[in-house]
Amino acid sequence: MVIRYLAGLTLPGLLVLLFTRVTYNRFIGLVLTVALIAGSVYKGYTNTFILIVVDAFSLTVGFWLAAKMKPRSVKKS
Repeated sequence: MVIRYLAGLTLPGLLVLLFTRVTYNRFIGLVLTVALIAGSVYKGYTNTFILIVVDAFSLTVGFWLAAKMKPRSVKKS
């Protein structure tokens, strides 16, 4: 049970950062991660309210860190 809470505390935030890096848009990264979490809730993998709150906290932290990431510089040719 502890593993679920630790994963819920770290993985959604990391997924937001990953999807933000891939799509270059933090809002799309957040939406994709929320869709994955919604799918896991629908399938029954996230079964307690506290785990959903932990996931939401991790999403918030990941979104905040994505906003703080250095934007990609464009090379002038």
